[in-house]
Amino acid sequence: MPWLLSSPPHLPNPSPSQRHCERTAFAFYCAVRDQLPAWLLEDMRSMEVFLWDDGHPRSFSPADALVYALVHDHRDYARYLLRSFSVKAVHVSQCGVCRSSGAAHLHMAVRYNRSAILGLMVDALEASAPEGWRREYLNSCGGCTHGDGGKTAVQLAVELSRADCLLLLLAHGARPHALDAALVRLASSGVTERRDARRCLDLLLLFAPEPVALRRLRDEPQRWLRLLGWDAFAWLSGLAPPPLLLQALRTLAQSVPSQINQLPAFLQPHSELRLDFPFLWKETDT
Repeated sequence: MPWLLSSPPHLPNPSPSQRHCERTAFAFYCAVRDQLPAWLLEDMRSMEVFLWDDGHPRSFSPADALVYALVHDHRDYARYLLRSFSVKAVHVSQCGVCRSSGAAHLHMAVRYNRSAILGLMVDALEASAPEGWRREYLNSCGGCTHGDGGKTAVQLAVELSRADCLLLLLAHGARPHALDAALVRLASSGVTERRDARRCLDLLLLFAPEPVALRRLRDEPQRWLRLLGWDAFAWLSGLAPPPLLLQALRTLAQSVPSQINQLPAFLQPHSELRLDFPFLWKETDT
């Protein structure tokens, strides 16, 4: 990963300064990979590590360091950066590859499934960022096409079935706007992946402001009826109202989303972040 923050490798005859920047960045990458203590990493970052950027060396920023913490799941260092620098640690003015701006750290946290660090990030945003900026950041596509093709973090979480990451994003104000993609992912998932894909669809429906009728279900009713079962198919296709329990949970999610983690254990069968609604999913064999 250090090459994402350093100069392109194909440039001929790098200068001594450029080589020095690349050596220090790689040494720092290895130090984070080896899970060295946060205080030691921060000493390295602030005094010894540089990047080559647009023909000039620059210091290694907290946002750059958080990228490495995400890659190697160094939670202590991520916690230190977010506590010390708050929003500055998650804000990147330009992508190091394509020079576009966006919420690169959110996308990286989802792609690497770093739900613990993502939780630290969204908590830092909640505590320090103005609401308008925070919501814009959470819903940013970033315009960065070299990595995730301009997707939002929610869309990426749905495509990768990162249900724990999706819950964190939705509970902190990200838009639940990937319902159709969630159905596609559910239909294409294997048996081992289907549970997380279902949880992603559950969560999007839980945080959706209004019940939705999805045309995709009506276009291929037999296929979706076999996959979802009659109860879920009926209300997702607009033929019946959603179950009362789901309506109650949606009200809770939209009014006090922080309380979702306090739901009874039967709604969280695996961890404090997990939700499942087995009464919605009664697959049929016909």
